[in-house]
Amino acid sequence: MSAAVDYQPEISIVIPVYNEEPVLPLLFQRLFTVMDGLGRSYEIIFVDDGSRDRTAWLLQQQFQTRPDRTRVVILKTNFGQHAAVMAGFSHSLGRYVITLDADLQNPPEEIPKIIAKMDEGYDYVGSIRRKRQDVWWRQVAGRLMNHLRERLTRIRITDQGCMLRGYHRDVIAPLLSSQESFTFIPALGFLYAGHATEVVVEHEERAAGRSKYSLFSLIQLYFDLMTGFSAAPLRIFSLTGIGVSIASFCFVVYLTIRRLVIGPEMEGLFTLFAILFFLIGISLFGMGMMGEYLGRIYHQTKQRPRYLVRTVLQRPSPAAEPQ
Repeated sequence: MSAAVDYQPEISIVIPVYNEEPVLPLLFQRLFTVMDGLGRSYEIIFVDDGSRDRTAWLLQQQFQTRPDRTRVVILKTNFGQHAAVMAGFSHSLGRYVITLDADLQNPPEEIPKIIAKMDEGYDYVGSIRRKRQDVWWRQVAGRLMNHLRERLTRIRITDQGCMLRGYHRDVIAPLLSSQESFTFIPALGFLYAGHATEVVVEHEERAAGRSKYSLFSLIQLYFDLMTGFSAAPLRIFSLTGIGVSIASFCFVVYLTIRRLVIGPEMEGLFTLFAILFFLIGISLFGMGMMGEYLGRIYHQTKQRPRYLVRTVLQRPSPAAEPQ
């Protein structure tokens, strides 16, 4: 028989789900086994991000099986992983809120490591994958962007691509009050944390299905991270522009003197073209970078909602039930 609903659970697990029909049965089995074994009050919040397969139906079935510990938030359409996580945060009640991917690459059996660190007093616990099981280009891109991010911002996250993280309620509150249209939740959580740490966790291959992150999606995520937490790219481009301008002026003076002394010549024509194309490339890159910042401002001024909820499956509060 199901236990009574705990409307102030100690732990909330938030899981964004998008077209994960093949892996959900195994996720349910492993996740609830782990959480039941902890002996602590908890809730698991699944956020369906506009799935087009039978994901929503499977989540409804799981809710009917374990309504005492399961809550399902179904969004109207696909708003993206980070919007789905924010939807889960807004419906969470736990003092500890832990995010987890649905694909089982972060094993649910690693959740106790996050909880143990939060019990020590940390309000933000990140995770570092011991041995990544992703394709090579994702690993290379991740290392490059980690290095670049640490140089341009004060965000110190060793493994920014790992979803398994823990947030204290004191960090969740400012996250929810943030009005940013696009944000990178782990980085924002790190900024709001007073006592942050990281733990090493295992990493597995996807249990089923395939990754929803394409190369373009990852590039877009990294641009959001750079432009959302630092103006350093703009400053670097400004300094580069100053340097290029000075070098170009000196080069023009040199060519003028050379023409007066030696006379006109054709041999250096292709060199001039190469220099011209290089300067045009720098200009286009700078325009693209400024466009990213302007795009963020454009989306922010529209003030559109991050997500829209179609329905929420949860047991009614005892206070709302008729006497």
